[in-house]
Amino acid sequence: MADFSLSGAPHSVDDIQSSYMAQVQRRRLYGGLTLLIFVVLMVSGFNVADARNAGGFWDGLRRIFDYPADVLSEAWEKRADLPGLMAKYFPALVETLNIAAVSTLIGALGGLILSLLGTRGLAKWPRLIPVFRRTSDIMRAVPEIVIALMLIFVLGGGPVPAMIAIAIHTAGALGKMFSEVAENADLKPLEGLASTGATWAQRMWLGILPQVAPNYLSYALLRFEINIRASAILGFVGAGGLGYELRNAMAWGPGRFDEAAAIFILLFGTIVFFDQLSSRYRNRLTEGQGQ
Repeated sequence: MADFSLSGAPHSVDDIQSSYMAQVQRRRLYGGLTLLIFVVLMVSGFNVADARNAGGFWDGLRRIFDYPADVLSEAWEKRADLPGLMAKYFPALVETLNIAAVSTLIGALGGLILSLLGTRGLAKWPRLIPVFRRTSDIMRAVPEIVIALMLIFVLGGGPVPAMIAIAIHTAGALGKMFSEVAENADLKPLEGLASTGATWAQRMWLGILPQVAPNYLSYALLRFEINIRASAILGFVGAGGLGYELRNAMAWGPGRFDEAAAIFILLFGTIVFFDQLSSRYRNRLTEGQGQ
């Protein structure tokens, strides 16, 4: 019979336990050092930013609610004028929505093309997949406001630079999300269409888009919500729309705070309305796809 000795078992268990505790201690040490470095960077970064700021953070912190209080008090005093002011700035709101809608449409079409050309198994030119993917990365990496400032320098102020800037960023962002959806599509319909001699465009139109359309529409609606906010923000740099009117009202200061309040109400109500509407339709699309 074989002689099984258990004399080394306790020693082995002790070694395993000590090794495990050593690993735990090393992880705690690394975690503590990482947290310490993070805190040091945060504190040093805050001090540098506070030193370069026009005013001190702690001095201005106690006055943080002064401006909203002035706006609200003046708006309350002139509350009877708010409906008329909201009607006055309604065309600017329509312009903001037009910028968001057109940029979303153009960006979604661009993202659709980038996603199909940059997805493995679907791309017409497989060797160019990295090119289309890096193009998508660059388009969404540059903020809309940077693109808008460059276009305003070339084209002048107005809604066109804002629309182009948001469309470029939207195409890059949706191209990434669309590509992730397309990667999970079933390729069997493509094989059947290819056997009948269908072209690449026909295979994409008939074999892929019916599968991914609900998710594509859902992402496009979500992006439309984001673009409404973006188009309002770009108005601050002279790109037109409701943001441009808000900047002018805020720049005048006291005396026009009621106009700023009316614009805030319009913008807030619009964002909430389209957020709820978009969420409702996105839920219907995803639930319908699940069924």
